[in-house]
Amino acid sequence: MSPQAALRINMTGLDPDPAREADRYQAALEMAVYADENGFDVVNLEEHHCAENGWLASPLTLASMIAARTKRIRISVTALLVTLYDPIRLAEDIAVIDLVSRGRFLFTAGMGYRPIEYHATGRIWSDRGRLMDETVETLLKAWTGEPFLYRGETIRVNPKPFSTPHPLFLIGGQSRAAARRAARFGLPFYPPEHSADLESAYLAELKRLNKRGFYMHPGTGNSMVMIDPDPDSAWPDLAPHMLRELQEYTTWRQAGVPRPGEESVATVEDLKKQKRFEILTAEACRDQLISGQRQVAVLHPLAGGIPVDRGWSMLRAFSEEVLQPVRAMHSERR
Repeated sequence: MSPQAALRINMTGLDPDPAREADRYQAALEMAVYADENGFDVVNLEEHHCAENGWLASPLTLASMIAARTKRIRISVTALLVTLYDPIRLAEDIAVIDLVSRGRFLFTAGMGYRPIEYHATGRIWSDRGRLMDETVETLLKAWTGEPFLYRGETIRVNPKPFSTPHPLFLIGGQSRAAARRAARFGLPFYPPEHSADLESAYLAELKRLNKRGFYMHPGTGNSMVMIDPDPDSAWPDLAPHMLRELQEYTTWRQAGVPRPGEESVATVEDLKKQKRFEILTAEACRDQLISGQRQVAVLHPLAGGIPVDRGWSMLRAFSEEVLQPVRAMHSERR
């Protein structure tokens, strides 16, 4: 299989100047268009609320903009915090994005792990399991286009999505309850990191219920890639932005909620050791993809407030000096 290229957009690195923040959001949209036109496979969005660092809080809005401006790239939200939405409005909004994108939209349904997000959106934290079940059930019924009973009244939701039988979505989470939920609804299960125990629990529950589904997880070694001709000199420039993103993420740690990337990070040496971000020359990245050492290259050009011009430089270098040559080589081998 040809190596995959993903563009990550999460809008970390909030700029206090609204004009400069507007520039960043416009750049994110234009970068998604560029990725679409230059062979990237997917643009990945995220959702978090009440983040000091400005994490993307409105992924469906941005996804709809990207859908309207692109032709072929898949648009993913990982994870969409579905329990924070009205289920009917969520079904309608996703159906519209699915229609505009002609089936290119997909998402991982999550319920988050931060009580403040529930408080901010008027939801009750202790109800999150029930809210998740109700929301998933409602989405599946709403997207049939047929009447169904909803909170005591029969309703019908339009428009019907482009995708059949519904837009692709996976159930996220890293618990046995999440694995059982995915199996119960006959949906794919996507934990944030591999767990043999959860995989076994999910597959066993699918078999018990005579349901179909599949298990998948992010690939190992899936670090974010920055392209620079001189990585050693780039680290002092880019590290503060990487730290800005990762340090806030680590403050969201919740007891009993396992997450990938929980290690504390305070210095450039921590960054290099943990390899959640890597700064590579184009040649080094190209070699990793050709050898199979790296299956997916995830570009994160605006991470933590990286200046827009610097982000564009890295994105173009990856496209022109890495992705295009690698794809050409794979085409010749076929």
